[in-house]
Amino acid sequence: MSHTPSRQDYDHYMTPNYSPQQVIPVRGEGSRLWDQQGREYIDFAGGIAVNSLGHCHPVLVNALKAQGEKLWHLSNVFTNEPALNLAKALVERTFADKVFLCSSGGEANEAALKLARRWAVDNHGEHKDKIISFYQSFHGRTFFTVSVGGQPKYSQGFGPVPGGILHADYNDLESVRKLVGDDTCAIMVEPMQGEGGIVPGTQEFLQGLRDLCDEHNALLIFDEVQTGVGRSGELYAYKNYGITPDILTSAKSLGGGFPIGAMLAIDSVAKSLVVGTHGSTYGGNALASAVALAAVELIDTPEVLEGVKHRHDLFREHLETINRKHGVFKEIRGMGLLIGAQMSDAYEGRAKDILPLAIEEGLMALIAGPNVLRMAPSLVIPEADIAEGMARLERAIERLVASA
Repeated sequence: MSHTPSRQDYDHYMTPNYSPQQVIPVRGEGSRLWDQQGREYIDFAGGIAVNSLGHCHPVLVNALKAQGEKLWHLSNVFTNEPALNLAKALVERTFADKVFLCSSGGEANEAALKLARRWAVDNHGEHKDKIISFYQSFHGRTFFTVSVGGQPKYSQGFGPVPGGILHADYNDLESVRKLVGDDTCAIMVEPMQGEGGIVPGTQEFLQGLRDLCDEHNALLIFDEVQTGVGRSGELYAYKNYGITPDILTSAKSLGGGFPIGAMLAIDSVAKSLVVGTHGSTYGGNALASAVALAAVELIDTPEVLEGVKHRHDLFREHLETINRKHGVFKEIRGMGLLIGAQMSDAYEGRAKDILPLAIEEGLMALIAGPNVLRMAPSLVIPEADIAEGMARLERAIERLVASA
């Protein structure tokens, strides 16, 4: 007997760690989605910065179909051609010499942190184990990464957290200087904080971190899970700053919607990840690697990357126009197509109230904390969809203002 799942099925069958919207999308094309009732939505959420080429992009669909008829998974007892091709593409397009493939951003960050600790032990001894991260940062949901992340609400209630982790204030270099020392093995930073409110790092701050790492023989880790693969207007955001990390993590846009993660590292560091030190059951499987390679090759082109910068300007112009009318935003910020609009004092903490109103108007958006409206659409979203989506957003904001 056939069964059409409902939102009530979620509450009945699934663990309650999420609280999804009432609508259930069933089909997507480009930057538009349709729910079970056939109602259409414009997607400014992008699966939380994942659907880098929108929904069902033909290049990704073709890559998936072609590889799906050849080989899916082997395990890391063997290697495979798509994984090797993807690793080669990432090395040739970045600072890195070596690539570790896994299944998610959390896995990529876990690998980066373990590698940093292992490198420090191999080269400097057991005492060099301190990891510096930043308040309001987010690095994943494993116990190690959630502890390094600077939001205690995600690590509380699970028992003792791993030791040797220190937190400084983002964009405050002096707060880092107070913590860094010869026992520091790594500084982990998002070049633009995502979950922390869409806050770009300043040039001075990120360059200062690079200098401190060099001074204290520590590694600089860039978490580019959310900013990577075209999201910032460059293939990776470090290129916007001209600052080269020792390790970089990537996921989200890397697979265009297919689960995959990657850790990139320079040779002198990567060599500490010897046989048996780390692994990932599904990491580097042929199906994910083939889709990710297709995404990287399409995104890392002047047409797409310049298009991201142009679309950033369009989003900002629309948001500023809305704000001139309604005064709901204090600041609009971000890079490329990761954009945050911080709520004004009169609407403090009410970004979350916009989301259900936007859904009712046929728009999907996000928040980054209770006070920042976040947008992370397809990197190739049509300009007509931007304009229509912003019209729907304005209607939602008009309703928010009317209810105040």
